[in-house]
Amino acid sequence: MLNLITMKITSLSLITALTMCFALTAPTSLKAQDMAAEKKVMKADSLFWSGYNSCDLGLQERLIADDIEFYHDKGGVTMGKTAMLASIEKNLCGPDYRLRRVPLDSTVKIHLLKSADTVYGALITGEHVFYLKPSGKPERLDGHALFANLWLLKEGKWKMSRVLSYDHGPAK
Repeated sequence: MLNLITMKITSLSLITALTMCFALTAPTSLKAQDMAAEKKVMKADSLFWSGYNSCDLGLQERLIADDIEFYHDKGGVTMGKTAMLASIEKNLCGPDYRLRRVPLDSTVKIHLLKSADTVYGALITGEHVFYLKPSGKPERLDGHALFANLWLLKEGKWKMSRVLSYDHGPAK
């Protein structure tokens, strides 16, 4: 009888130990997955804005969703990839001037979006400033605004899906 009780206690101790082991490693594993997802989406975001600043429409095209929606508090709504790229080309990459966007790093935050424990998207928020470079003239600080960019993971690739740029005003 004593051996049976000892075996039950040992079995319970083993089950408890294994449960504790899984409980302690699961958050670490999820945290590592979250960090990897954050790194990948931030790389995609950085690449998109690098393309924006250099007027590389091909790079931007690869990183935005077909059904992108862009909401601007001064310029209105732009719907769809074709319209978005045409707007960037016409309004920001013309022969008369170029615009350069710079996020204020200390304000940028990333919020992962999950279904259960699976990351399906990320919201990147913060403040950004814009520099205007008229042709033949020096670049100057032009404005300040808030932003919220929704990135969705589609078929293993991060795609910018929704963009909100608002509270535009003079540079601070």
